[in-house]
Amino acid sequence: MADATTRVSTDELRGLLDDPRLQLVDVRPIDAYNGWRLRGEARGGHIGGARTLPAKWADYVDWIEIVRAKGIDPGRPLVVYGYDSEDTGRVAELFGRAGYGDVRTYHEFVDGWCADATLPMDRLPRYTQLVSPGWLKQLLTTGTAPEYSGDRFVLCHAHYRNRGDYEKGHIPGAVDLDTNFLESPETWNRRAPAELEKVLEALGIAEDTTVVLYGRFSFPDNLDPYPGSAAGHLGAFRCAFIMLYAGVKDVRILNGGLQSWLDEGFEVTTDEGARHPVEEFGAQVPGAPELAVDLPEAKAILASDDANLVSVRSWPEYIGEVSGYNYIEKKGRIPGSVYGDCGSDAYHMENYRNLDHTTREYHDIEASWRRVGVTPDKHNAFYCGTGWRGSEAFFNAWLLGWPRVSVYDGGWFEWSNDPDNPIETGVPDPDPRTGATAV
Repeated sequence: MADATTRVSTDELRGLLDDPRLQLVDVRPIDAYNGWRLRGEARGGHIGGARTLPAKWADYVDWIEIVRAKGIDPGRPLVVYGYDSEDTGRVAELFGRAGYGDVRTYHEFVDGWCADATLPMDRLPRYTQLVSPGWLKQLLTTGTAPEYSGDRFVLCHAHYRNRGDYEKGHIPGAVDLDTNFLESPETWNRRAPAELEKVLEALGIAEDTTVVLYGRFSFPDNLDPYPGSAAGHLGAFRCAFIMLYAGVKDVRILNGGLQSWLDEGFEVTTDEGARHPVEEFGAQVPGAPELAVDLPEAKAILASDDANLVSVRSWPEYIGEVSGYNYIEKKGRIPGSVYGDCGSDAYHMENYRNLDHTTREYHDIEASWRRVGVTPDKHNAFYCGTGWRGSEAFFNAWLLGWPRVSVYDGGWFEWSNDPDNPIETGVPDPDPRTGATAV
């Protein structure tokens, strides 16, 4: 058996791809895995079939739990690769110490694999819309960056009725964006088209403006009257969905939010970001009305064999143990909805994110959806309690390039407020978590 210091050449790795037992681990930053050419490589993305496990994560106490969650098997051959020999070797050594017997390293990724167009590569279809801190830093500093050809951009620090979150420190140049600017505090739905147009113009956003959104992650207090005020980066996804719906053509998310910026050692400021309003949005609002689904369409989706209404809620919410919110009384789920499993509660998206708050490997997300019948050939409308978690799940499907994705904007808040709408509780049969049927 090979040890952690065994190196394989490009030709050897090409041959190993025929082995169905082979496991590939990419230790580069997840943005490189998604498609960004961080070292100027000829092709962006990752070797087909590779899993992402950035070297940055090697310092996490629960690194081995991440490995196990990805299904990386100690009984099968493993090849580790990355940009740097040091990072590659360090992660390979960790695998060796964790009981992985056949661990090899590949050090020719940029000059060997990427340079040969006949070798298989994969990437996130819309990777350009999920940007790195380095990319954003370059854009802010120079006015230009890879995969950006515009002449105007706006950086938004998102939050929910918590301006203090912005005031205590934000990325230089960012403007304050309260989610209430874009959605109604009474219904939690997107605001009317005329309202959206006015807000976007005041922020300096036209249809052809590049918008970069981010927020700050913190742990919400469910006893707080407004727990969502701590879920800033989740709010950024909500704003991204509404802007796409409105018709902004180039909407991007800072992968990992403010935390990824801080992890790079970049500075924040308390100086107010300047707004430069535009006279007109430049197109009819909404520009993409198909991205939003309302109650009649949600009911039509439930009756269709070619569509899914995907509940991006926690398991306790889905089976009716809790409503999920201090302002929603009724508990349960929409009958016929598909379990989309957000994570622990209404303000967390652990199953869609990594521990550093970056977006989870898209192959993982896609696989979890496929297990419950959420596939790209169907119209998939995502919802949660009030639209935030549904918007993040939607954005993931949109990044994948799925052709028919939307958000059921009213979600559980709207559905449960109508006494004529049916509600289900309890564990459905079969159990969507395991596929097991009741005996």
